[in-house]
Amino acid sequence: MHNTFIAHQEPNEKSNTQSFWLSLIRDIFGIINPEDYIQFEKRVLIEHIGFIDAYIPSTGIIIEQKSPGKDLDAAFAQAKNYYDWLPISQRGRYIITCDFNVLHVHDLETPHNPPKIIPVAELSRDKIDFLLTPGETLPIEVAVSVKAGELVKSLYESLLASLPEAVSQSDHSSQLYKDAIDNINIFCVRLVFLLYAEDSGLFRKKQFHNYLQPRSNMAATALRELFRVLNTDIHKRSPYLSDELNAFPFVNGGLFQKDTDFPQLDSAALRTILHDMSESFDWSGISPAIFGAIFESIINEDTRKQQGIHYTSITNIHKLIDPLFLDELNTSLDSLLALPESPQKFTSLTAFQDKLASLRFLDPACGSGNFLTESFIHLRRIENKILAALPEDSRPPVKVSITQFHGIEVHDFAVNVARTALWISDHQMLKETQQITGSSKPPLPLTEYDGIVEADSFNADIFSGWDIPHDDMLYIMGNPPFLGYSQQNGHQKKTVRKFFGQAKTDYVSCWFWYTAERMKFDSRIRAAFVATNSIVQGEQPAYVFKPISENFGTKIAFARLPFVWENELPDPSKMAHVHVVVIGLSGSAGGMRRLYTDEGVRLVENINFYLADGPDEDVAVPTRTPVFVNALHMIAGSHPYDGGHLLIEAKDYADFVKREPKAAKYIKRFMMGDEFINNKLRYCLWLVGAEPSEIRSMPLVYERVKACKADRLKGGAERQKYAKTAWLFREQINPKHYIAIPVTSSEKRRYIPIGWLDDSVIPGNQLRIIPDATLYHFGVLTSRGHMAWMRRVSGRLEMRYSYSNTIVYNTFAWPEPSAKQRERIEQTAQGILSARAAHPGNSFADLYDDTLMPEDLRRAHERNDAAVCGAYGWDEEIEEEEIVRRLFVLYHGLSGK
Repeated sequence: MHNTFIAHQEPNEKSNTQSFWLSLIRDIFGIINPEDYIQFEKRVLIEHIGFIDAYIPSTGIIIEQKSPGKDLDAAFAQAKNYYDWLPISQRGRYIITCDFNVLHVHDLETPHNPPKIIPVAELSRDKIDFLLTPGETLPIEVAVSVKAGELVKSLYESLLASLPEAVSQSDHSSQLYKDAIDNINIFCVRLVFLLYAEDSGLFRKKQFHNYLQPRSNMAATALRELFRVLNTDIHKRSPYLSDELNAFPFVNGGLFQKDTDFPQLDSAALRTILHDMSESFDWSGISPAIFGAIFESIINEDTRKQQGIHYTSITNIHKLIDPLFLDELNTSLDSLLALPESPQKFTSLTAFQDKLASLRFLDPACGSGNFLTESFIHLRRIENKILAALPEDSRPPVKVSITQFHGIEVHDFAVNVARTALWISDHQMLKETQQITGSSKPPLPLTEYDGIVEADSFNADIFSGWDIPHDDMLYIMGNPPFLGYSQQNGHQKKTVRKFFGQAKTDYVSCWFWYTAERMKFDSRIRAAFVATNSIVQGEQPAYVFKPISENFGTKIAFARLPFVWENELPDPSKMAHVHVVVIGLSGSAGGMRRLYTDEGVRLVENINFYLADGPDEDVAVPTRTPVFVNALHMIAGSHPYDGGHLLIEAKDYADFVKREPKAAKYIKRFMMGDEFINNKLRYCLWLVGAEPSEIRSMPLVYERVKACKADRLKGGAERQKYAKTAWLFREQINPKHYIAIPVTSSEKRRYIPIGWLDDSVIPGNQLRIIPDATLYHFGVLTSRGHMAWMRRVSGRLEMRYSYSNTIVYNTFAWPEPSAKQRERIEQTAQGILSARAAHPGNSFADLYDDTLMPEDLRRAHERNDAAVCGAYGWDEEIEEEEIVRRLFVLYHGLSGK
């Protein structure tokens, strides 16, 4: 029985929804911080802006909450409307409606069935485990592909263990070891194809299993012979070949062409192949787009050391390919299918099929080919819809081919995986065509295909020799490597310098240059890449997109604002979290641009290099020293530069003062960002003005000063020079009264905690400070206007805000208020301070938790937001995206760009 979270006799939808669901998650799942698992009042763009009462991001579950006695059927209709307008990537399997007494759970996989009704008083984890567990909502093809990956991993480990000692103990960089690993890789790729072939209809059912099982005592020899047969045309095979071997079809395609050597298969490996992989598992349901990446992550030596299985989810792939080309193609198809039946309609559909067959796709860093594979599958599904709509007696053959899909990849094993994934995709789509038309071209032999090449993108001329009709399109796309400058090897840094000079950009930036350079000379190219979010934050846009635009005239056609690129595995501990954006490029300046957010898509006139609706795509905010207007100067706090010897931790403070009482007058509170936000106690020796005799008279202090000197002398020349003043911080910044802003702050906060400090506190170098600031400055800086600017242009640490005086503060366009407007801001700023004071004992982390923020403090901020908006001449209800756009307009004017 779980009803302890019902806090009121007559709960109310508006007042109690948050406390009800937070308590439910806390009590049912035993989670201490339930606010990290659920969102309230999630915006969704329908005909107007709507708000979902509660939303579970990990499972995509929508919750519509009503007061007791309200109609839950009507609530479901409302929630379903929200569901239909959500991006596909955010939709889950369930919609829940609730009136505080019962939960109605609607399973959207069985939409015609009535909802499951669960009384609140009878709730238990087993009844609603699906609420937070994404494994329950994984599509079948994902679960099957993950299981397939685990089987391959087991086999791969058996094969590694079977390597001869001379190989396994050799230098892993030696050619002997590399050749052995390459052969195991090829063996695994071939094995996966054989298992898929016997389960999917390419071979007879269990044909491979029935061949290998009686030859277990000579399995390696039997497999080598089978590989040669599969690579030989039936008409060219030896007349002495056994009937059993001759019954295997000719596969071709190059999959079995290379002679390979591989370890003898021990009993563990044979059991894995014959029992676990063949008898007990059906390979026909794997998703090539997912499985290829899983396969690569298991066997690629660079990633094998990582725990767990990683792959790029199909949902995330569609965040790129849908806006790049699929949305447009599907819209065109829908328009054609809606036409009345006529010869003209059939002619148009046939012409559209020809268009599909003429398109070309390139992933210049394709890895296991998941973007190419998923794109091919959906292009073929569009073609299948065309075939289904044409008269049976005049249906043309399948025209879309894997030969339209090209990739470049530096790792030879990934090349093999990508080709195999496309071959499997081709067969799966031919089966779907056969279900529609009743006939299909033979699936074997495989299409000769060399569209995935092993090469460095920046040295490969893959465009040469392509025969692309003048009016057809080439789509360049993918998810290139994310490597910060410090993570790059010498070759990669050389590539970055080739394109961007001395700018220390992320490696992914090179693919944008690579593509933009080609787009300048070929208007048929459209492109989109996944990129780390750092290239649209802080200094990076000025280093990356500004020179690309200036050199090639490239424009941003669409963009997806930062989101978490996840592998969506059931075990959260094995999920890969990377914060990314999707950026689509175009060589054309015409047309509206599309800006995708969690709420949907907005049509805007321009998308600037910070992915904002800005006035000009050429705007890039550089690091600036001077501020634009007559604002106060912001500086960094004092850097201890001490190796920790001038700092006193809270746990040591009392003992230190007791043992060295004369030091008390030289001890002050010390704050970095963490101490400032969480009100943690930390101290420092502030020996400014102390005489040498005083320091020598305090032995514990003197020992710390000597230790600081020794630490500084161990450093480089810059650090060593500060050894001459080892009793002082590198800087001695200690204003009487100042505003402090933490450099790093959680992205979950609506407002960065900004506060006042005095000379009793030494600000560390992880605080930015404004000496002699006024209430007016505080009010503007803590307003949603400044927060919006910060969110868009600041750098990030993962997704946490990284506040910079040079990027954020010095580039911020301040309002020019009248005396009355300035006075109003001062009053609302004081209101914020008064609201904080009404909650003593709470840290900034407590007060600015967006779920727990006190109502009086929230209202005080809202009044301050309205006052600052008034000073800019903006409507008080202005949306954040519009604030950002207008601030870029002001920046554009003030900077003289």
